[in-house]
Amino acid sequence: MRKRVWISLILCLCLTVSMALVGCGEKKEEKATSDDQAATATADEAATVAMTDGIDYMALVNKTHALPEDWEEKLQTIHMTNSVGDDVEVEKKAYDAYLKLKAELEKEDIFVDLDSARRSVADQQRIMDEFTEQYGADYAAKTVAKPGYSEHHTGLALDLYLIIDGKDIVENEDMIQYPDIWAKIHDKLADYGFILRYLEGSEHITGYGYEPWHIRYIDNVETAKEIMSKGITFEKYLGTASGAPVTIDYGTSEKYTKEELEAAVIQIKCKFAFWNNCELKSIRYAGDDAATDEKLAEFNKQNPDAKYTKVAEFVMDFHTGENSGDTTLESNHDYTDYQWWLASTDKDGWEIVSFGY
Repeated sequence: MRKRVWISLILCLCLTVSMALVGCGEKKEEKATSDDQAATATADEAATVAMTDGIDYMALVNKTHALPEDWEEKLQTIHMTNSVGDDVEVEKKAYDAYLKLKAELEKEDIFVDLDSARRSVADQQRIMDEFTEQYGADYAAKTVAKPGYSEHHTGLALDLYLIIDGKDIVENEDMIQYPDIWAKIHDKLADYGFILRYLEGSEHITGYGYEPWHIRYIDNVETAKEIMSKGITFEKYLGTASGAPVTIDYGTSEKYTKEELEAAVIQIKCKFAFWNNCELKSIRYAGDDAATDEKLAEFNKQNPDAKYTKVAEFVMDFHTGENSGDTTLESNHDYTDYQWWLASTDKDGWEIVSFGY
């Protein structure tokens, strides 16, 4: 979206997005004027249907599951122009379903538009290369989704924005101020084959913070209703994550507010999502006593350009399965009191600066 309060690879933060009726960027085909033209059009339509049917609408693409290799060859998309003049590319069936959802919402005076949808792997790689060149590989890896592992590659992930009293509400921090409107939108998603993709509290599974605007088309109303009614992640439904409850203990702090500690935990959970086949059990704040001036000075010495002003320690309990994706972890092992250190400046959010024993 336009401004990510949570970036993930984004870093999660866990946030993103980007009435007018939407305008389609594609020109309508002129009516055939001959039998040959009609036959050609019919053949083209059949080929389009066949290729569209070739994609798996239940495909999982996240931080540990890559886009299927032949996806971009099979994908059929359309282009539309949103209310702020941006071109948006969307998978065809997802767009048709979105238009029906949009029309239904407008009956209740709720107006939305598409901020973004498909982003090609090549485009993602260009973004990664630009960030690497400008900021370095470490920063790029923490702030840009790894090419091939963004759900937006599918064309089935849609980021909405609101239009209220004729004004486009596109910034994350502004959109999040309308929970009642988002709740009404979410109530209707499943009726058109959509699910809410990034649930609050599920960052350790999805790798992203709560994004009320990010919806995913799965082309199955009954399945969408089951997922939405249970309030589970797509990963949980597909059996790639347990969805077991996670205990979060913020303890008591005189240094940091509950909101600051919650933001730090989100960063940890988003990072944890990279560890495939690992089950998170608990995270707890280590206490103000750990957040010493000496520790702050240590991290500022390691990264003098950061100018950190805050530091905090958390400890985690989790279990590893097979092939966690982190070669430093043992398979099928229970880890306890696994340390995470985070630091931040007065202007920027928390950054993970160290983790492990």
